[in-house]
Amino acid sequence: MSNNPIVLTVRFLLELAALAAMGYWGWTQHEGVLRVLLAVGLPLLAAVLWGVFRVSGYPNDALVEVPGIVRLLLEFAVFGGGVALLAAAGQRNAALVFGVVVVLHYIASYDYILAMLRAR
Repeated sequence: MSNNPIVLTVRFLLELAALAAMGYWGWTQHEGVLRVLLAVGLPLLAAVLWGVFRVSGYPNDALVEVPGIVRLLLEFAVFGGGVALLAAAGQRNAALVFGVVVVLHYIASYDYILAMLRAR
């Protein structure tokens, strides 16, 4: 199910939304140079980490192979961070909707989670 084009599209949009949430929090909750550093740097750091780590047996151009559980924890940190930072920025309804869509996505991608848990 996780390779379904609709599920993959939702996943991509969730990734973008998580990065946008990080940038939004940095921009709205800080001032001066820190505002720019967090609004740009935090999403950039998350995107770099997302792209650097991969799981053995899942072909992509990532640089570092990690066990599946590490990749899942990274994903949960990025998506959960997006939810938490939206809530911290006062966007509680957006955080709730985002969190529900993330959970529904992982329910629809149960086979992906199982594969990640088995991957060494």
